[in-house]
Amino acid sequence: MRVEQSWPEGAHADPCAARERYDADMRASRAAVLELFRVELPVAHMGLVITIIAGVFVGVVWSPRVGVCITGAFAGLFVVALAVALLVGRRGWGAVRAAYKFTFGWANWITP
Repeated sequence: MRVEQSWPEGAHADPCAARERYDADMRASRAAVLELFRVELPVAHMGLVITIIAGVFVGVVWSPRVGVCITGAFAGLFVVALAVALLVGRRGWGAVRAAYKFTFGWANWITP
C-alpha cells in the first residue's frame, strides 16, 4: 500500500528540496536561539554586581532576612547550574564559567 503525502507545493513537489529547506530553517532557528543566550563574562559580572546591590538594598530597606534570601536564591541557582554543567561534561573552570554565565547572564537583557 502506498501512502500519498500532501505537500504545500502540490503533487509535483521535490521531497529532497523540502528536506533541505527544513534543515536550513532549523539551523537558522538554532543559531538565533544560541545568539539570544550568548553571554560575555563582563555582562555576567554586571549581573553579579546588580544582584549584590539589590540584596544589600533590600536587606537595609526591608529586612536583612529577605536580602539573604535573595542572595541565597542566586547562590542556589549557581550551585544547580554548576551541577548541570558538571553532569553535561564540562570540567574545572569551564564548568564554573558556564554556571556563572547562566546565573548572572540575565544582565545581558538590561544592559545596552
